Amino acid sequence: MLKVLVIRNDKIGDFMLAWPSFAMLKQSLPSCQITALVPNYTAALAKLCPWIDNVIVDCTKNATKEQQKNLVQNIKEQAFDASICLFSNGYNAKLVWRSKIPYRLAPATKLSQLLYNHRLTQRRSHSKKPEYEYNLDLIRYFLKDNGYSVIEPTGPYLQFSDTELKSQRQKLCKTLNLDINKPWCYVHAGTGGSSNGLSISQYVDLIHGIVAIKPFQIILTAGPGEEKQAQELYNKLSTKIKAVVYSKNDGLADFTRSIACADLLIAGSTGPLHIAATIDVLTVGFFPSNLVSTPLRWKTLNSNGRHLAFCPPQEKGKEKDMSLINVKNVLVDIEKWLD
Repeated sequence: MLKVLVIRNDKIGDFMLAWPSFAMLKQSLPSCQITALVPNYTAALAKLCPWIDNVIVDCTKNATKEQQKNLVQNIKEQAFDASICLFSNGYNAKLVWRSKIPYRLAPATKLSQLLYNHRLTQRRSHSKKPEYEYNLDLIRYFLKDNGYSVIEPTGPYLQFSDTELKSQRQKLCKTLNLDINKPWCYVHAGTGGSSNGLSISQYVDLIHGIVAIKPFQIILTAGPGEEKQAQELYNKLSTKIKAVVYSKNDGLADFTRSIACADLLIAGSTGPLHIAATIDVLTVGFFPSNLVSTPLRWKTLNSNGRHLAFCPPQEKGKEKDMSLINVKNVLVDIEKWLD
């Protein structure tokens, strides 16, 4: 049995965009045992992924030497045949080299590429294709290089049973006092520091407009440290709008099941947007327009027609100025899209 270690140990959104890669590898090689190396904060998501057999929690580069030594020993003991670094840096390169994995594949970037014995040249900084496609290119390379046929995956990449969703909706109705018979719109104003987002005033105007289009119940979601921002947004909404603040205090797996209950999710280029897209919930995303942050580079995993993206004008010096996004124009597009 082929044993492969796949590494994607950065942020939540980045990890979700690796799910097609796990799907391609498992569907092309059903007997392959796939282990994902992820940081602690995405481990719960990795355990939800149907194409991952095992999860190793990365102690990260900030760990003690003893912790890093134990991680290397753990990887050695697994006796992997190959490793695929979907995201490469000096830390990851040293990790798989020290672990003596025979086949080590990664993007050919920076000096660290010398520690891999298989490399694929990618110009991710040019942002000519979505991040998930760059990931898939590495899996295709691995499969073809080892003489295997490639099976292209299709979404949705995460699904929950009707029973699970019914139970989660009932739970949310009880804890948040929601009406199960009305559509639910999740709005995630935080960005986790990953990119620029809309201002509170823009979100206020957006929510008022969304509710005028369709009688959504508004669920203002918040990650760790984002509760204050969500509460500020809540305080500025009209009292006529049915809105609640919901923080994922039951863990990331539970929050993911809650996202699966949404009829629509609105967010910046951040983790919850990509979690929703992986489940194929309708999404509206707001992205900077600078080259490495565009809607193309961070395109969601939604199926065709189930995602709408907005960004500022692609003018020099204005690419990250999210205040230039005209909410009135956005609402016109959203209304047509929802219809």
